[in-house]
Amino acid sequence: MARKIVVTSGKGGVGKTTTAASFATGLAQRGFKTIVIDFDVGLRNLDLVMGCERRVVFDFVNVISGEASLKQAMIRDKRVENLFILAASQTRDKDALTRAGVEAALAELDDGFDYIVCDSPAGIEGGALMAMRFADDALIVTNPEVSSVRDSDRVLGMLASRTQRAEDGADPVVEHLIVTRYIPARVGKGEMLSLEDIGDILAVPLIGVIPESENVLNASNAGKPVILESSVNASAAYTDTVARYLGEERPLRFTEARKSLFDRLMRR
Repeated sequence: MARKIVVTSGKGGVGKTTTAASFATGLAQRGFKTIVIDFDVGLRNLDLVMGCERRVVFDFVNVISGEASLKQAMIRDKRVENLFILAASQTRDKDALTRAGVEAALAELDDGFDYIVCDSPAGIEGGALMAMRFADDALIVTNPEVSSVRDSDRVLGMLASRTQRAEDGADPVVEHLIVTRYIPARVGKGEMLSLEDIGDILAVPLIGVIPESENVLNASNAGKPVILESSVNASAAYTDTVARYLGEERPLRFTEARKSLFDRLMRR
């Protein structure tokens, strides 16, 4: 049975789709058959980040409405074996994602995949609730700023009360925190929240710190998950994040400001 992972955030623009794309790619790189599904009906960005926008014929809503089968709608990634993408619709309303339809689609994917990664819309409205509804795990993506962390705290409340697990009285959704766009130098100046500050507010285990990098935007514009850019720090950070999710011990990197040449000379 597939493990269902929702990638969610309270605030838009925090790097949620970037994280969903790279996390799913990282799982597939480790040999797990993985599908990443875009739940952001009406906007649809995942296929752009994954570089498969021209290959979309049918989408998730087509599957739910019975207009296409999962086999017709799933797109196999050309770069990573075991990786598949299911795009969102650009022309439908979020109400097109019915609970029964989503549940049936996920159930059909259960036997064929190891992981189902659900890329949620931001916030706590219908589309986001549908993305987290059947989750086993949640990746809460936040930036080191007060508004982003506050909104993530609201998402945690929804995960605790509005999922199938919560309603059934089963074990709760397993929560993991990923901090994106982290700039240690700004944290040191008090311009951003520290990892300790974020941890105190959210009280969720931290599995990833992704440094601010123009390589993330460049990779997204090129239709390539940044984890595939093996020579950049953000790629290494996402690779570490996947490893920690899988239970491996990895030290946190890219969390301290680089010393200037003057500082290094003074230490000598």
